[in-house]
Amino acid sequence: MKTSEEGRDFIKTLEGFSEEAYPDPGSKDGKPWTIGYGHTGPEVVPGMKISKGEAGKLLAKDIAPVEAAIGKLVKLPLVQREFDALSSLIYNIGIEAFKESTLLRIFNLGKRPAAADEFPRWNLNDGKVNAGLVKRRAAERALFRGLSYMDALKEGDKAYENYKQGLQNPRA
Repeated sequence: MKTSEEGRDFIKTLEGFSEEAYPDPGSKDGKPWTIGYGHTGPEVVPGMKISKGEAGKLLAKDIAPVEAAIGKLVKLPLVQREFDALSSLIYNIGIEAFKESTLLRIFNLGKRPAAADEFPRWNLNDGKVNAGLVKRRAAERALFRGLSYMDALKEGDKAYENYKQGLQNPRA
């Protein structure tokens, strides 16, 4: 199974496009440097620039090992939206983190709803809750549970707003 075109667009939306390399805004040391649609690597350095076409090619290259990992690690059949949601998650957290995750273990036991509920747990950057990750995980969870790509993104937006509102009104 492969990430669908809609799934790649979903990842592109969640990652956003950056023409110029930037440091990780949530990490203490700025690493990793990122460019395009979330591409990282030793070749990504300050001042580096990229086109959307080049970024799309890097995404395709970067997503291939993610797809292979899903095929190897996930023991139950997936529907396309589940696969795409997992592709997005793993693209962001890495294969090694997914391999050791409770989400994978629970899913492989056949507990799909409980596995979906694990997505929001992956919302930390350098030990702190990150609003962007709250949004992303809510969207991935919604997609995993079968919502359309657009509705899943709307769920992410709602989670982001609720999180921000909670920060502004902690007693609400």
